[in-house]
Amino acid sequence: MRHGDKIKNLSRTKSHRDALLRNLSCQLIEHKRIVTTVAKAKALRVYVEPLITKSKENTTHQRRIVFSHLQDKEAVKELFGSVAEKVGGRPGGYTRIIKLGIRPGDAAEKAMIELVDFNEVYGKSTDEKAAGKRTRRRGGSGKKKEEADAVAETAPAEEVKEAVAPEAPSKEETPEA
Repeated sequence: MRHGDKIKNLSRTKSHRDALLRNLSCQLIEHKRIVTTVAKAKALRVYVEPLITKSKENTTHQRRIVFSHLQDKEAVKELFGSVAEKVGGRPGGYTRIIKLGIRPGDAAEKAMIELVDFNEVYGKSTDEKAAGKRTRRRGGSGKKKEEADAVAETAPAEEVKEAVAPEAPSKEETPEA
């Protein structure tokens, strides 16, 4: 039984597992996406996401903590530079795992793990994010907007103007006293 054993061992000793996750996370930070097995990708996600969260706060203390996990100066520089800049507003969920099928040699399930903000295929570009309005999960006042849009689409523009504000009578139409 494995009650309370939450760590994915990956059939490795602690030192071997630490070295594996350290190398995978350095490669993920450097290349923004890597292809590996599904089990390693899931273990890597648990390992690297707290490090990305630490990179949002650019202090010497946080850099030393992250360096103790990664042991690679270039990866730490990249993480606190461009990666932290892109994920600054994201509250979590920095990685995405996409299953790719089986590997022909040993039938292992392959997966691609990538940093979410660095994929332009799935995400919006920064211009579209700034231009778009904030989306919400609940409708709230959505019904009022939908009714107003429906009226605006069905009625011609001139009728909408008259409905909003009737025109003042001209001088010719007013009787003079």
